[in-house]
Amino acid sequence: MNMKIDVEHIAHLARLGLTEEETAKFSPQLTSILLYVEKLNELDTTGVEPTSHVLTLDNVMRDDALRPSLVTAEALMNAPERAEGFYRVPKIIE
Repeated sequence: MNMKIDVEHIAHLARLGLTEEETAKFSPQLTSILLYVEKLNELDTTGVEPTSHVLTLDNVMRDDALRPSLVTAEALMNAPERAEGFYRVPKIIE
């Protein structure tokens, strides 16, 4: 397995421009990572349920609550341009 070619390929996929020095630096790191993954592949995971997280995740979002919104004048207070109670923005479609 030619790690230099693999690093260059991964850099290309990620749209990264690497120097020769960076490629030389990352090649042993990639080799180390792939050897570790090979070692993990040796483990017997029969009966182990696949998971995306080690801990159970709970929804941390707050409940929706009805509350008053800003009045128009307050919402537009710092707008650089406004027209008829709305934000005025440059036209982007011709």
